[in-house]
Amino acid sequence: MLKKCIAECLGTCVLVVFGCGTAAAIGCDVSGGYVATALAFGLVIVAMAYSIGNISGCHINPAVSLGMLISGKMSVSDFISYVISQCIGGVIGALILKILASSGSIDAGLGANGLYNGDIGISILVEVILTFVFVLAILGVTSRDGFSSVAGLVIGLTLTLVHLFGIYFTGTSVNPARSLGPALLAGGDALSSVWVFIVAPLIGAALAAFCYKFLDSDK
Repeated sequence: MLKKCIAECLGTCVLVVFGCGTAAAIGCDVSGGYVATALAFGLVIVAMAYSIGNISGCHINPAVSLGMLISGKMSVSDFISYVISQCIGGVIGALILKILASSGSIDAGLGANGLYNGDIGISILVEVILTFVFVLAILGVTSRDGFSSVAGLVIGLTLTLVHLFGIYFTGTSVNPARSLGPALLAGGDALSSVWVFIVAPLIGAALAAFCYKFLDSDK
């Protein structure tokens, strides 16, 4: 379990550094910024899936771990260990970005998420929908051994897809650990609203897990 936790911590750290780092360095309000950020998050998932996937499954996301828990693919104790490791990795990744921001290399916002026009309800709805689609795709592609060779690519492309749509609204979280780290280090509005990007992805993941269990049931 220790190696799995280290893998999850490392993978989440890399996700924050390269995903949030791209958003902070390039910005999402410039031409191509949306696409570059979406690709950065998606490509990190592909890279991590084929490097640590055989060790921990490459969840690197508490919402994904919750989906696996509800689906009966992991125990409660493993779920707790994974989530703690992921959150630690998210904070470490944000700390690295904070150091880079202090040199003026990237924006001090660290790619943190934000409410859409200050609207909590719309922001929650968007994140629930995005996470639902993302986790549903993960549960589907990991449910058959025959999909294992392309699972990392499918998951990475799905994350790219939800980012392409969601960046405009909230910056796209679908991952509480990815949101928590930058919010803690950036502070301000990002920190005060981070609960939205913790709660909403978990709701979306739970809905996806229950939906998939129903669709995949023989009964």
